[in-house]
Amino acid sequence: MIIRRSAKGTFSDNPRQAAFETLLRIRKEGGFADRLIDNELSGGVLEGPDRGLYAELVFGVLRRQGTLDHILQQLLEKPMIELDPQALVILRIGLYQLTSLDRIPESAAVNESVNLAKLITPGTSGLINAVLRNYLRRRDSITFPDISANPSAAIAARHSHPEWLAEQWIEQLGTAEAERLAEASSQQPPLTLRVNRLRSSRDELLQLFESRGINATPSLFSPDGINIKGRHLISTLPGFDSGMFAVQDEASQLAGHLLGAEPRERIWDACCAPGGKTCHIAQLMDDRGELVATDISRSKLTIVQDNLRRLGVGMVSTAVADLHQPDTFPEGKFDRILLDAPCSGLGVIRRNPEAKWRLFSGDITRLAAVQKTLLKNVATKLKVGGTLLYSTCSTSEAENELIVEDFLLHNPDFVLENLNDLYPAWKELFAFYGMLRLWPHHHGMDGFFAARIRRIK
Repeated sequence: MIIRRSAKGTFSDNPRQAAFETLLRIRKEGGFADRLIDNELSGGVLEGPDRGLYAELVFGVLRRQGTLDHILQQLLEKPMIELDPQALVILRIGLYQLTSLDRIPESAAVNESVNLAKLITPGTSGLINAVLRNYLRRRDSITFPDISANPSAAIAARHSHPEWLAEQWIEQLGTAEAERLAEASSQQPPLTLRVNRLRSSRDELLQLFESRGINATPSLFSPDGINIKGRHLISTLPGFDSGMFAVQDEASQLAGHLLGAEPRERIWDACCAPGGKTCHIAQLMDDRGELVATDISRSKLTIVQDNLRRLGVGMVSTAVADLHQPDTFPEGKFDRILLDAPCSGLGVIRRNPEAKWRLFSGDITRLAAVQKTLLKNVATKLKVGGTLLYSTCSTSEAENELIVEDFLLHNPDFVLENLNDLYPAWKELFAFYGMLRLWPHHHGMDGFFAARIRRIK
């Protein structure tokens, strides 16, 4: 076994050990799984199928953690909270292989987990062996809550989500649809790219992928979107270095179109990091006009600037800005504003599954208060007759419809524009009240919300 240390971390040629290190780091330090995985795959020593297994184990355990823990608690003789944290991570990795990866022999899943425990936490190897073998003996007798008696507990356990989130979805959608959403939100999402029309066309990029044996198809709604089958290291895809595309879910791509920016207009992307929507707006403006992209984080602006350079976008100016301060820009400065507000990210937990285990219901209330303040401050910078698009990647009404309704109630100089009237070809994506409402289980995209507001005086 090769273990190599670098400035970025520890790399192993064992995919299970690499997955363990990544999952333990997420548990202890936080961080985003996709970035840690990219770091491991670009700087590590994993080769061939081991690269795919490593990514599958990290994302799979995070997506199914709630279900794995529900099963483990029935196999353990003591509360899970009393377990050695390292042993718990190894148990999750082993159990995920037994429950979800048919291609891995059961004996290998158990033995490799025990060997990993002997290497990392030797005193728990016997426990790990006993628990995993106990699952193989008892798997047909594992029980789950009855959905008719306790729907939120049943959805949480079966589809691996916090129970408070299951309760919220049931309240919004009813039990049957909430379960479909929960199931979709625990699945692997598609990889979606946005063609950079400043450098290429969708047809040209599709032909390039086909010539390299990459299974790619055009997205259904966004005219710029391409869906890619299979797992890929983004930086190795053809056209990446030359800036022919960016990674962006189709739902997020629609925001750029709904903003409706035109060449030579003055636009503000108020919360721009990591810059996907910024670059798309510039592309839709043919890189002509004034586009100001701000964010509260200077380090995140560096990422935005890197993306702008790779994609060949020249019209964007970036700046650090705290939107809690009402004097960020003069009033009435911009023709259009995009406020992609900081939110819970409940609509993208299939992409960032680690996030759902950090969130609590109280976070939604806290975020909603922030969103109200930002929308109020940003809207004053809009010209009369100008358009503001408020968007989030959350499924929560408290962060979406209720924010917009509260704003309009207290600001009579603004009105809601009905997206059904403005974009009739996309009517199936809009709610009857004229706002964009996207759901993973209905549309195959991330959960996403947008409302378009116009200043009338």
